[in-house]
Amino acid sequence: METSEGRSFIGRFKKGEDLLAAITEMCRTNRVKKGVFSVIGAVSSAKMGYYRQKEREYIECVSLERILEIVSCTGNISLRKGDIFVHAHVTFADHEGSCYGGHLMPGAAVFAAEYYVKELKGADLVRQHDPATGLELWQEEGEIEARETKDEGRRTMDDV
Repeated sequence: METSEGRSFIGRFKKGEDLLAAITEMCRTNRVKKGVFSVIGAVSSAKMGYYRQKEREYIECVSLERILEIVSCTGNISLRKGDIFVHAHVTFADHEGSCYGGHLMPGAAVFAAEYYVKELKGADLVRQHDPATGLELWQEEGEIEARETKDEGRRTMDDV
């Protein structure tokens, strides 16, 4: 899929805000439906998840109740069930240099965080269930319409 650059945003989140919720709200407020972002700063607590491929479920694998630096927080913005969805991966470091990483989950409390968001233009990216992985992955608008049309043509035992 080809995209072009849209608007760019820079700013900071307030102390005490949930990091994932703050990124999502920033995107909703500015109607960013597709894009990429990065965040640097620090948190007073962190929550990260991990996807268990065999069980096909996210688990909370790390919950840290301490001051940490945001070494890297990067992700993308798309649509899921008609709403803006932020998918973020994060790496945190403590004062000794130990790092912790994973899928950013609700519960990471901002101490100070600065963001850069780049909106992307073009067809919407919509997350839908992918049977091969159990995840909600990107589908282009054309793929969704083709699948819905194909599904409408299928007959089930209820149709007979």
